[in-house]
Formats: sequence, structure tokens, C-alpha cells
Amino acid sequence: MTSTTEQFADLSATTLLRFATAGSVDDGKSTLVGRLLHDSKSVLTDQMEAVEAVSAQRGQEAPDLALLTDGLRAEREQGITIDVAYRYFATARRRFILADTPGHVQYTRNMVTGASTADLAVVLVDARNGVIEQTRRHAAVAALLRVPHVVLAVNKMDLVGYEEAVFASIAEEFTAYASDLGVPEITAIPISALAGDNVVEPSANMDWYGGPTVLEHLETVPVSHDLTACPARFPVQYVIRPQSAEHPDYRGYAGQIASGVLRVGEAVTVLPSGRTSTIVGIDALGESVDIAWAPQSVTLRLADDIDISRGDLIAPSANAPATTQDVEATVCHVADQPLSVGARVLIKHTTRTVKAIVKEIPSRLTLDDLSQHPDPGQLVANDIGRVVVRTAEPLALDAYADSRRTGSFLLIDPADGTTLAAGMAGESFASKGETTVQADEEGWDF
Repeated sequence: MTSTTEQFADLSATTLLRFATAGSVDDGKSTLVGRLLHDSKSVLTDQMEAVEAVSAQRGQEAPDLALLTDGLRAEREQGITIDVAYRYFATARRRFILADTPGHVQYTRNMVTGASTADLAVVLVDARNGVIEQTRRHAAVAALLRVPHVVLAVNKMDLVGYEEAVFASIAEEFTAYASDLGVPEITAIPISALAGDNVVEPSANMDWYGGPTVLEHLETVPVSHDLTACPARFPVQYVIRPQSAEHPDYRGYAGQIASGVLRVGEAVTVLPSGRTSTIVGIDALGESVDIAWAPQSVTLRLADDIDISRGDLIAPSANAPATTQDVEATVCHVADQPLSVGARVLIKHTTRTVKAIVKEIPSRLTLDDLSQHPDPGQLVANDIGRVVVRTAEPLALDAYADSRRTGSFLLIDPADGTTLAAGMAGESFASKGETTVQADEEGWDF
């Protein structure tokens, strides 16, 4: 039987890649995704038959592979992607979760949703148009969300005669822009999604290109989740106390490890209370183990009987995060209703939800030229800006740069539960000493 330590060592071989596609309207994103699915033999027979039937009804000679991902009726009628379409497929080398995100400017918030958990983003560019405003917008969003790998897919090369100079010019311009944004790795690939050039199979029309195809790059790009280098974070979801004759004194804290590794015997701190204890047991799938890692769902048992409830965070005492009630962050506003200074909201961070007030909106980012518009007063749908939020109770936030899981949060409308904004914590101001919260009759002034 494989030991727990050996299982942990096996995690170095990544078998799953989450990636998102982005591009302007008519750049061919849905066709690229359809081509990937079709040529990698990831399309069911009945799906292909349905696509062929619809294509024939439209008078098209060849199947329109974009129909494999444009699932909404409005998308099929307009020929554009509106919602985020998730697709799951696999090759012999790797499994994939693909988020096909919209390209239209009014659906920028949908790209944020699709790319928020991505390890890689494929940004499409029409070879005839080159890098345009929406291309820069997608690069900025990928950089903001700290997507570690970006692929520039220069599409429709067949419409520019497969000219190397056209590809080289676009690749140079995009790489310079994305590098300035801080994107760590950029790979440019010339393709024709419609004809299948360099998508799954190498192109005979571009013998001047010696790099990988899109699928080959997706299969081989190193996606390393070094769990041992990440501080452990365990948001408590549920307290287990069976109080049965068989387990009269059992008390466990169930949840999913957000990051890092937890071990029996490790000293931990419970936040926001700051109380300390030691892990005396870890239960996973009904068995006791001596080590557990993200993203396993486990139950922790501690040496001390202390007050812990849903929303608390358990972390190693050696590198526990600081707590704060003043959250400074970058947010992408996703709701139709504006977010204004003074707005009363709920902030959801991991399993913890607390009341909060938007104290400031210092700036709004203009993605076209990356300039900052100071003191906008409010953010509207698809805006990205800086906010300062004051919470009623302390939160144990990491910086988003350090952890995409515990450095992110949602702002929620307390009236109807609508998600208002997705936030990425930046510099926060740790609480010093005891904080007294003064609440009005409704509990909102603090």
C-alpha cells in the first residue's frame, strides 16, 4: 500500500490543467475550442451530428465547430459568446477544464469569472486586425488575476497568406505589452482554427514556425502547485460533534484545505480569535492520516477544547496571517447596480461572511491605457477599481499575490444576495491591539 508521504510526493506530476480562452468578437474563440475538442476526439457522436444538422440548415458546407461551445440560443443566433462555457476533456497526457469566456467588452466580468481559477489563458487575436483595445483588456485582466501562463493565438493566418512577418509583428507588440503588465510567461502560436493549422496538428502551410501546436503546449506547459511552499490555510466549514456512546468526546473541524500542508503534531492558531492549539488527529475519508494537503477535504482534531465555528481559519502558528478590519483591494464589479462609497455590503472570504461598508473608492482602472481615474465615486458593471472596505469583524486575509484562494473575496448585496464584485486583496492594514466595534441600530457603522 502506498504511504501518505509517497502519495504526497506523487503530486509533483500535474495531471489537470485549468485554462480559459479570451478574445474579441469574431476572433474565432468558439471555433478554436470546437477544433480542439473535435481534433482531440473529445466530441460525442450525437453532439457532432447535432452540429452537422444545424450547420446544414444554415446552408454551410462544413460543420460549424463553434456550435460545440456556443450553447445559449442567443449565442447561436448572434454568433457571439455571451456566457462562460465550461468544457471538460482529456488526452493521453493530461486532463483539462476549459472556460470559454466572452469577448465583447460588456462581458468583461464573465472573463474575470472564467479566468479566476485558470492556470493558463489563451488570448486570441485576428491576424488581420492585430492587437486591439479588447486584446489589451484581456491581457490586463489575465495579469490582474495573476494567471501564470498566457498563450497568444494569432488566428486566421490563412486570411493573411500565412505570412510570417504578420505573425512576428503581432507577437512582438503583444509580448511587449503583456510583459509590462507583469505576465510571467507568454507563448505565441500562429493558427487557423477554421482550417486546423497548428491547433492539434502541425501546419504544412507555416513551415517557418517551429514551435508547439496549441494542444501540444497545453499538454506540456509546466503547471506546478508546490504545496510545500504555500502556507497552510484551513477554513472551517462545519463542527462535528456526534456525542454518541461510541464517540462521547469527539470534536472535529471539517473543511477543505485551501492551501499548503497540515501535519499531526503541528502547532496551529485559530483566527480571528488568535487562540492556539496542536493538531492531534486528521481524518480523511474515514481513516486517520498523519499528513494532509490542499485541496483535500478533511476533519481536524485539536488538543484543546476551544471555541471554533464555521468561518474560523486554522493556520500553522509559525506563519498565520494577520487579521484586519480594513481591507484594501482591487475589485472587478460584476453587478448591473453600481457600487458606491458608503454602500453596505457583505464580504464573503472563504467560509466566513461578515458585514462591511465601502469606505473609499480611490481609483478606477482604465484598461485601454492602464491609467488610473482617481475618486470615481462609484464602480459600474465591468469596472475594475481599488476599494477600501471596513468590516464589522476581523478577517484573516492573505495578499492575492501570495494566495489566489485566501487572498480573494466577494462583495454581496445584503438585500438579495446578489454578487456585486470579486475582490483581490492588496495591501491591508492589520489591526493593532483590541478593536472596539461601535454599531448603530442596524449594526452597520463600525
